[in-house]
Amino acid sequence: MNGSHRIATLCAIVALWICGNASAASVRAWLDRNTMQFGETVTLNVEVSGDTSAAQPDLSALAPDFDLLGTQSSTSVNIVNGQTTAKLLWAVGLSPKREGTLTIPALSVAGQQTPTLTLNVQSALAGGSAGGDVYVETTVEPHAPYVQQQIRLSVKLFYAVNLLDGNLADPQGDGLIVRKLGQDSNYNANVGGRNYHVVERRYALFPEKSGTLTLPPVAFRGHAVDGNSLDIFFNRGREIGARSQPITFEVRPRPAASGNDAWLPARSLTLAASGIDSATSIRAGEPLTLTLRMQAQGLGFEQLPELKLPPLDGVDIYPDKSSTQNRDDGEWLYGERERKFAIVPNRAGPLTLPAISVTWWDTAHDRAETATVPALTLSVQPGVATQASATATNPAKVTQPVTPAGPSAEIVNVRGVAEVQLWRNIAIGALLLWLFTLGGMWWALRRRFVRSQRPVPVAEETVTSRRVFETACDRGDLAQVGRILLERARRVRPELRNLGDLVRCLQDNAQREAILKLERERFSTAGSGNLAGTMKTAFARPLGFAAAGSNAAETPLPDLYPRRT
Repeated sequence: MNGSHRIATLCAIVALWICGNASAASVRAWLDRNTMQFGETVTLNVEVSGDTSAAQPDLSALAPDFDLLGTQSSTSVNIVNGQTTAKLLWAVGLSPKREGTLTIPALSVAGQQTPTLTLNVQSALAGGSAGGDVYVETTVEPHAPYVQQQIRLSVKLFYAVNLLDGNLADPQGDGLIVRKLGQDSNYNANVGGRNYHVVERRYALFPEKSGTLTLPPVAFRGHAVDGNSLDIFFNRGREIGARSQPITFEVRPRPAASGNDAWLPARSLTLAASGIDSATSIRAGEPLTLTLRMQAQGLGFEQLPELKLPPLDGVDIYPDKSSTQNRDDGEWLYGERERKFAIVPNRAGPLTLPAISVTWWDTAHDRAETATVPALTLSVQPGVATQASATATNPAKVTQPVTPAGPSAEIVNVRGVAEVQLWRNIAIGALLLWLFTLGGMWWALRRRFVRSQRPVPVAEETVTSRRVFETACDRGDLAQVGRILLERARRVRPELRNLGDLVRCLQDNAQREAILKLERERFSTAGSGNLAGTMKTAFARPLGFAAAGSNAAETPLPDLYPRRT
């Protein structure tokens, strides 16, 4: 028993150790901006995944270069497919004490170290519009781009008043394609001894033509209220506005050294293939899937060329539809293309997939580059069916002699003939069943048509309906009399639309005359005599319809509502 208890205790300790390692916390840290100007604030984010009980990191190592403005923390829990993931995030506000390149050292959190971060603090803003209540500042990079190269644009709104509302317009320019990158950044800045709230937006601009291009000013319009105003909830405030300075670009044309392929001015470009390598086993007639991926930094997927494979001898290629997307990291636009190809070799032997290359222009080093997927040679083995047929046609590979006209050959032939005869009988039976079904449908439709041609007996009136009809006649309610007659007739002829149709379908002359008299009485000023008695007498008997298809009351006038044939 003591030995069993020891083994159980040891297993429990091992299980707890494995679970502890599996749920070990992971730590990461990042800045909301890597470049800022002196006087602005920046946020340091420290995130712990898997351990929400971790203590706040020690921030004393930041004191020499930063003023700590406060720390906020939040916890989030996500449950996906039964797996729970918990995260703890600290957001630390920092204000640099000096200009230059500052280093945020590694911090100890949950038994791990965060990576070292670098912050570039540029010189403070100087003079100009910085003294106003609100102003807009724009910065771009580069100032002399190539045509279709990404230009990074930063738009900053500085305001030192209480804004009730406002609208910061997106930049627009003739010959420029504008894309917004990431989310707005909000922080504080001290400019010329005055504190400002700052809203920063980033954009990617793509010039469509070479030459001189101008980015018009970016405008802001809004309403502000003074901080000591007592009617802040009812006062619309005073209107304020600001405009940035226009920016002029000198867009360079495509250089001659870029070649004649698609023009791809990018910060970086990669081309990769997956799904097939030199160790892949392949047989004739069996498909393999090759996936090509292209990603470019500084280009949208619309600018990337379509991924293709050249025709190959002895190979069938079936390309799939391309998968595309654009994403950004707040500063750069990343265009991606992915396409799958089904490759089916139709014969055994060596198969060489040629190299695939894309020429692009490296804007960081101002030179032409080539992204290449190297060639790949595979050995295609014979297919299963090919091996079987080769064995049957090669006597040297048969281990036992086979008599050409032996009993076994007869059995094989008889079995093959029997299988063919079976499938032939199944096909004939299916055809006969289909014909029988068509015959049954035709017979049912014909029977329904014959029934529709038979005269339909007029339904007998109830005592109540006749009393209602006679009461309407005595009261002189001609509209009610007409409705009762039309409802009675529609029980036999549902297609009747009005009393005119009813007159044409009746065979009884007295009933036709009574309806015509009713119509004249309704639409004339003079009375026509004893209409009630005429109606009661004429319709004391059932409606006398003419045979289907005949027209009892011909009229030289065409129908007001032509009937559809």
